[in-house]
Amino acid sequence: MSDESGRGLTGLWSRLGPRRPSDDTPAPADPSRGVIREAPSYPTKALKKFLATLAAKESPVLLDLGPVIGVNLNFFGETLGCKVFIEDLYTDVERHTRADSFAEFPAFLKRRFTQPANSVDGILAWDLFDYLDAPSAQALAGELVRMMRVDAALLGFFSTAQPKTVPQYTKFVVVDEHTLRHREYPGSRARQRVLQNRDIIKLFENLRVSDSFLLQTNLRELLFRKPAYLSGGSGG
Repeated sequence: MSDESGRGLTGLWSRLGPRRPSDDTPAPADPSRGVIREAPSYPTKALKKFLATLAAKESPVLLDLGPVIGVNLNFFGETLGCKVFIEDLYTDVERHTRADSFAEFPAFLKRRFTQPANSVDGILAWDLFDYLDAPSAQALAGELVRMMRVDAALLGFFSTAQPKTVPQYTKFVVVDEHTLRHREYPGSRARQRVLQNRDIIKLFENLRVSDSFLLQTNLRELLFRKPAYLSGGSGG
């Protein structure tokens, strides 16, 4: 969802706020069998470490780059007692793709976020970078580093399989700290490329890799931390 200016709406949540109904809507029922199909569940190794990083901080601030998912908001609010900002960049990607204006996306990203420098303790990037071209990825990485506090954590997923031509996105729904549901939904943009490990590290050269996991689901989970020497918040 976006407003007339093209900026995605931001939601602010805390554990003291009202519980939201989940939008982890099950897939349509199979009318021939009367069964609701659940999205498949897959293990995650980096999420637990990401959560531990934020749990060590007092009143942490979490930035989620994915769409609003009620289950996730409840999970992070209750597990961490944190504030959660939702900046749905997948909607921004979709809008620019449909308008055939992706060449303007890097400039858009540089003015997209209102969060000040050194203000965020954790960032959930999910698999967003798989959908970006090189200039957009560089612009986004710079903005994320700028917003991160010292020792803040960034969790990103990167596909190791050749991109499919089918344009679709994935909602990552938290079941628990070890498990995610992958719920695919249609869109206008497919994954663009396979980022090699060295390319990802170069993209976030101002961060350090805390943990890296290559999963059987063809996803590489990378957990980054912001070192103290970047406390000036200059970004990438």
